[in-house]
Amino acid sequence: MTTAADLDDGALEFEHVPESDQSFENALAKAADGKRLSVDDAVELLTTGTESSGIDPARKERVLELADRRRAEEVGDTVTFVANLNNNVTTACNTGCLFCNFKNPDDAFEVDADVEHSGFTKTPAESREAVRDGLERGIYEVTSVSGLHPAFALDQDHREILENYDDPARTVNYKPPERYETDPGTYVEQMEAMSVGGVHLHSMTPEEAYHARRGTERSYESIYGRLREAGLDSAPGTAAEILVDEVREVICPGKMDTGEWVDAMEGAAAAGLPVTSTMMYGHVENEMHRAKHLKVIRDLQDRTGAITEFVPLSFIHQNTPLYEAGVVDGGASRDEDELLVAVARLFLDNVEHIQSSWVKSGDEHGLKLLNCGADDFMGTILSEEITKRAGGEYGEFRSVADYVEMVGAIGRPLAERSTDYEETRRVEMDGGPYGPKLGPKADGTPLLD
Repeated sequence: MTTAADLDDGALEFEHVPESDQSFENALAKAADGKRLSVDDAVELLTTGTESSGIDPARKERVLELADRRRAEEVGDTVTFVANLNNNVTTACNTGCLFCNFKNPDDAFEVDADVEHSGFTKTPAESREAVRDGLERGIYEVTSVSGLHPAFALDQDHREILENYDDPARTVNYKPPERYETDPGTYVEQMEAMSVGGVHLHSMTPEEAYHARRGTERSYESIYGRLREAGLDSAPGTAAEILVDEVREVICPGKMDTGEWVDAMEGAAAAGLPVTSTMMYGHVENEMHRAKHLKVIRDLQDRTGAITEFVPLSFIHQNTPLYEAGVVDGGASRDEDELLVAVARLFLDNVEHIQSSWVKSGDEHGLKLLNCGADDFMGTILSEEITKRAGGEYGEFRSVADYVEMVGAIGRPLAERSTDYEETRRVEMDGGPYGPKLGPKADGTPLLD
């Protein structure tokens, strides 16, 4: 397994490099004609031409303008957002991803552990209370993404299977809940706890689904089907990072490979769940890796039709092992952010919605990305732990009034949406007060007093 200590700046050599037999002009012409782009086309557009180094400002603007026009043609000018709450259950995790500072070693949570940490584990009852509070404030969706706590099992039957292994901590990464100060319950118990009051539950990444089936031969469809019975409404396509295995072997060697990620997403779709898709970029990967990742997403959508949105996530580097070990010295540039969003709009011809993240980019740059091909501006989230713990600087919450001010500044209409975009409600920018109206208990009251 690769660790940060095994790596040093400049030591990485990849088979896949940003070279192509295509030209920038031909790739842009194909995009303008609405033809399906190849990986080489995407590389040319992401680099603004592989015949020279650096991003060409004039060429970049041509890509952005084309993507913005495509966005307007496909989804119109309305900027959408969802009123949601993040309820991450636990930071306990022993996967060892080098881009992450969200996790805490699981043994720090054990009974009598003499280790200081700033992490947390919530019981199902605590998760239920957090969601109920969010519902009263008017949220539509609860998003839950958590560390891979060794005490987690899918349900009690799964727990019994794991406990019957010889040395389950080593063979199937399982430790009984009584070893820990707080019992997280099972995945099913957490889903049942959070699925209250008509809220839309968006949870269980492919990596969490892998954790929920470990030690068994169960299919991903059956895992997600069991979770759907417990209240799961849709699944986030996170844990994707870069869907090229030579990159994953560097930044997340303990995680599932690309094929396993795809299998999990196909299983979620087969179980009848809408899914999202993501890319976490700006670390050790190059433009060829980004283009190949987009191809994996597009092919998956061709087969399933289940992907509701693509979410580019610019790497936040400050407090991560990759940065601390000197493997990276920063994240993606703003030019790279803009081109990634634009090329995603042009390449993913079967994914309707592209998201801009104020958590990763901040308000000003996030708004710029809405003019580069993105049409969605995330959600209110109320609490954000993952990016904050990695060194993010852009806060944890946005009110509906914040959205009115931000989106009004670029002269675009604003609408609150459902998770799957099937339902939207126009926000009239008439002076407020502004609050969500789509949630089960939303009545237009501001989220925070």
